[in-house]
Amino acid sequence: MTFTANLARLLTQTARRLPDAPALLWRGRTWSWAELDARVDRLAAALRARGVAPGDRVLVHARNSNAMVESMWACWKAGAAWVPTNVRLTPAEAAFLAQSSGAALLIRDRGFREHAIACAVPRVLAIGDAAEGEEDYEAALAAATPPPPDHEAAVAPDHPAWFFFTSGTTGRPKAAVLTHGQMNFVVTNHLADLMPGLCERDASLVVAPLSHGAGIHLLSNVARGAPSIIPDGERLDAAEAWQLIAAHRVTNMFTVPTILAALAEHADAAPHALRHVIYAGAPMYRADQKRALERLGPCLVQYFGLGEVTGNITVLRADQHSMDDAAPGALSCGQPRTGMEVAILAEDGARLPPGETGEICVRGPAVFAGYWKNPEATEKAFANGWFHTGDLGHLDARGFLHITGRQSDMFISGGSNVYPREVEEALLTHPAVAECAVLGLPHPRWGEAGVACLVLREAAEPAAILAHLAPLLARYKHPQRVVVWDALPKSAYGKVPKSLLRERLGREGVTF
Repeated sequence: MTFTANLARLLTQTARRLPDAPALLWRGRTWSWAELDARVDRLAAALRARGVAPGDRVLVHARNSNAMVESMWACWKAGAAWVPTNVRLTPAEAAFLAQSSGAALLIRDRGFREHAIACAVPRVLAIGDAAEGEEDYEAALAAATPPPPDHEAAVAPDHPAWFFFTSGTTGRPKAAVLTHGQMNFVVTNHLADLMPGLCERDASLVVAPLSHGAGIHLLSNVARGAPSIIPDGERLDAAEAWQLIAAHRVTNMFTVPTILAALAEHADAAPHALRHVIYAGAPMYRADQKRALERLGPCLVQYFGLGEVTGNITVLRADQHSMDDAAPGALSCGQPRTGMEVAILAEDGARLPPGETGEICVRGPAVFAGYWKNPEATEKAFANGWFHTGDLGHLDARGFLHITGRQSDMFISGGSNVYPREVEEALLTHPAVAECAVLGLPHPRWGEAGVACLVLREAAEPAAILAHLAPLLARYKHPQRVVVWDALPKSAYGKVPKSLLRERLGREGVTF
């Protein structure tokens, strides 16, 4: 068997190199690299003592915290797969993840006893409020015998490290299996393409859930010894974020476009020491992007990628961002990441030339191993030897990728394809529109027609907003109805899923 470096060696090596330097800051407490690594070692020993063996899965239902970080590295040291959840899931939804992953142990945060009951996992470590049949997290660490040095489990390149659950916008969530070999490449690629020059003199602010993109971002900071600062609250507090950025001279952070837009809008927004403000998870509207550039300066870094490719498809570097729409790549989501190949494929699998729209597909060492115990979904995702993202777009002559939207978001009005993102970009050029989302609903005449869901920064008549579109879009692309809300429904990751929009429109009886 061929072995590779256990991903947890990133932490072990940094702790040896920088034992007394700060590693993690949260709620007034600072853990050094040596302290964090020692706690992780004890947790790994505790997992092994409770029967967790290499290849087993450990479900973690916890908020951003030191325990969330510790669980990640301890699972890998023990050779287990880390299975983090979205803490906003209901007990029934968390139970599905526990059962589908076959979790051997659950680590749960305080207040989630009902989730633990629903999950019915044999062993439970509870953070702070252990009930009957559960064990206290801190007590388990205190009682564990520290393992010897270099105890990390031996792993092959395809050994599962992380079950990265899809959002489940179409059917049940699927577990994308991320491996040690894949993730070691991803960390290296992040350091090369997203944050070149990162070192222990940098600092990172965690403003998104560690269960997803922010957790992947954390790995690169650990590899280079840059401390991570976790805000006190569960939800974004822009004032607190800017206070922490200033106090700790934060140089990098991972965000999603809605979070970045909120931070840029805040009165305290300023460049500070920021060098790499990385945003991903969804394309950013051009109007929001320009506002962020104006407030934060040339520190924005965009990447495009799904969980299955660990965000590792394209990058638009800070020096490639521009206020000038005509600058090369300014309106794109960047060029292929180092070591990755991107292609635009037609429905028959044929590769399309620059400028033609089709499905965005990718291949390379950052692509996941497949969906856990779901061979049908895996086979479909890898048709014709490429991973199919489900996103539509085109490559230009210089290799910059332009995203049109999701295949599932497109609707057909009067026989013509309408891509909501194009309509949303046009709506956001109206000065009164702060946020917007467009989706198609059944229409008695046109088959489908667009509904624009808007959040306004100042009063404006819907008719005037629609009239604003006249010189920007063909008439068939114009929404046939406008609704104005105080806020758009968002997922735990700051996205605006069309499923949530559809649900709210249904509750409010919005139809044609």
